[in-house]
Amino acid sequence: METSELLKKIRRLEIKTKGLTKHIFSGEYHSAFKGRGMAFSEVRDYTIGDEVRTIDWNVTARYSSPYVKVFEEERELTVMLIIDVSGSSAFGSEDRSKKDVALEVAAVLAFSAIANNDKVGALFISDKVERYITPEKGKQHALVILRELIEFKPTSQATNLTEGLKFFRNTQKKRTISFVISDFIDENNFMDALRLTRKRHDLIAIKITDDAEKELPNAGFMRLFNAETGETSWVNSGSEEVRNHFEAIFNEREKTITTNFKRSGIDCVSLTTHSDFIPPLVQLFKRRS
Repeated sequence: METSELLKKIRRLEIKTKGLTKHIFSGEYHSAFKGRGMAFSEVRDYTIGDEVRTIDWNVTARYSSPYVKVFEEERELTVMLIIDVSGSSAFGSEDRSKKDVALEVAAVLAFSAIANNDKVGALFISDKVERYITPEKGKQHALVILRELIEFKPTSQATNLTEGLKFFRNTQKKRTISFVISDFIDENNFMDALRLTRKRHDLIAIKITDDAEKELPNAGFMRLFNAETGETSWVNSGSEEVRNHFEAIFNEREKTITTNFKRSGIDCVSLTTHSDFIPPLVQLFKRRS
């Protein structure tokens, strides 16, 4: 992508997602993700209704008048965007690919974090760690992440979320708000890695699918290409039995993933390339408030 075209795309993305951040997500983000605790801020005069346990007895004795301690939430957080960049992320049956949706979601989350003075970092993974961007504050850092994601070409097309999550746990010793953005098409047992990660971090799964992954069109013989393995296969989509089997496999996989997330206590929001991602993301934030 030419530099001028890249800058234009980043600018359009910034304008679109910063508007959403300001008008939709600012309050939801702040209430959905809590700080690390309460920190002492100041003392003030005691007023009727204040709890006795908040009285600062040293200051009260010094001035012969009751004073109470005021605490504020420690707000600074670290947000990590763990983004699946494997071959299947490039799939999209209409105007947008799964990577396009992931890019917009990442932008909204990054600008929401920056607006709340939080740090934001990113980890791009396939079946290995492709790119690690350390968490930092500021608009320019958020733009760096988005630029990297737009331009990035993975060295592997396969998926193994376990490897990326292991690296993440080893590098992020302090608790973070971690978003795993993926279609979760992974033949490996990634749920164990997610459970381990959740023990230390606030983990949210953002699952992106495309409607064409669920239903085959009635179009006779079709050639299907697996972007992660490079394999090609032919199917007779004119057969109702074949179409039903294709849909059943998709539904069973989705049911299993959803059940495992629920049992593991992992928040998950499902998005598609064919619909607006804003309403489900807002609902996720509200559920956590």
